[in-house]
Amino acid sequence: MPRIAKGAIPSPNIWNTPQVYELENRAVDPEGAADSAMRALRPWDDATVLDIGCGTGYHLPVLAAEASHVIGVEPHGDLAVLARRRCAGLANVSVHAATAQDLPLPDAGVDVAMARWAYFFGPGCEPGLRELSRVVRRGGAAFVLDLDATRGSFGRWFSRTVPAYSAREVEAFWDRQGWQRRALDLRMTFQRRADLEAVLRIEFTPEVAEQAIAETPGLELPYPNVLRWRYF
Repeated sequence: MPRIAKGAIPSPNIWNTPQVYELENRAVDPEGAADSAMRALRPWDDATVLDIGCGTGYHLPVLAAEASHVIGVEPHGDLAVLARRRCAGLANVSVHAATAQDLPLPDAGVDVAMARWAYFFGPGCEPGLRELSRVVRRGGAAFVLDLDATRGSFGRWFSRTVPAYSAREVEAFWDRQGWQRRALDLRMTFQRRADLEAVLRIEFTPEVAEQAIAETPGLELPYPNVLRWRYF
């Protein structure tokens, strides 16, 4: 049985199929538009950066090339092991098996915190937001990157797969929390058709996935996102 940090919220894709999720990570945002948007709001050169829900650590080496210290936090112990293995040669990277709502970090020790498609989905994530307020120092910033369920085919497929998700409630939640938002028009681009189809099958229910595959010709699909942020 995998080691799971207490209080962890299961992820239906990377937890069950990390190899396929690796294909998804490689495909998402080939231009680096999300990182560019975050850097423009709060650069992380020589900063301490926290990646919450880092999974197998895909983004940690990229962050480590500019930051002075990068901390990955991942509640799935086996994925945290893979993240440590990926970053074994990087002296400025550390990885903890822990949750967003119980970060094993000191107060005011982080300059930039980010979560990509992990945990911060709206109502219910208040404990994690309290932890951000504790660990991000004054002058720092936190970013949350998530799918925009109100736009495009990807949003429609997601809404069919998770009918209980209310984009309106999520938006109202973040408004109440005082976070800012910006729409990002990302895309996924694949080298092989089989990889695209495999990714769609871990993102959606079987019926929706087959519809998505039928509606997606070629090797690319739009991936509408929302970048949310707050300064501290």
